[in-house]
Amino acid sequence: MTRQNDEMPTSEIMVASKSSPKKKNGLLKRFWRSVRGPLANSPVVRTMIVWLITQFFRLVNATNPRLAGSSDVEDMKRGGEPFIAVAWHGQHLMAPFLMPRNVRFVAMFSRSKDAELNARVAESFGVEIIRGSGGRDRAKGAEKGGARALLALKKALKDGKTAAMIADIPHGTPRQSGIGVILLAKLSGRPILPICYLTSRRKVLEKSWDKTTVPLPFGKSGLIVGDPIFVPQDADDAMLEAKRVELTDSLNANTLRVHTLVDGAI
Repeated sequence: MTRQNDEMPTSEIMVASKSSPKKKNGLLKRFWRSVRGPLANSPVVRTMIVWLITQFFRLVNATNPRLAGSSDVEDMKRGGEPFIAVAWHGQHLMAPFLMPRNVRFVAMFSRSKDAELNARVAESFGVEIIRGSGGRDRAKGAEKGGARALLALKKALKDGKTAAMIADIPHGTPRQSGIGVILLAKLSGRPILPICYLTSRRKVLEKSWDKTTVPLPFGKSGLIVGDPIFVPQDADDAMLEAKRVELTDSLNANTLRVHTLVDGAI
């Protein structure tokens, strides 16, 4: 048998070399799928992850000084206390560091698995958690959970605690406010404060439904707080919709402002 017959053709060598990484990647994916469930359900692992995330956010806050032209967090009190602090999904990660001094506040998180980790991180910063509906619950369950959460938030506001909420609905239309925040303002008589925060160094998760923006350390930061939005307690459906649009427009306009402030400074 000749040497030529003993050797593997070049084309087959190329195919073999390309297929090996795919097989390895497939094995890694199958391995990860087999262990991620038990890991996610492990209290020890969850505690470690929450601690790591908490320390990361502390580092981000400590190494991103506020740019000139940013709002003063104390300005949030100009509509009176307590108030309803509102941000977009994916832009809310640094919320525990954006509250005025000596302000007690509660935050609403859905019962979905996606929100559970965020809720635990918030609790580690001393935030009181109120559970809403699951992000993908069926209509009746979501309505009941949402109604209970609104009543709990109304009571917290009555007790003098500021409420933190996300304006857009999980897995709904990003950058469009839902009606829940508006209803809370109507029921409580407290003002809505639109909040927009951004760091110069950041990672946008493009595949996430809300384009979550992860702030990174060692940059600059900007904060823009919009004008207070009050909802009359006798507001009808037309007025509620008008206020929903007003909140949407304020958050979007101030998001552009904070981008201009931060990105224009680098």
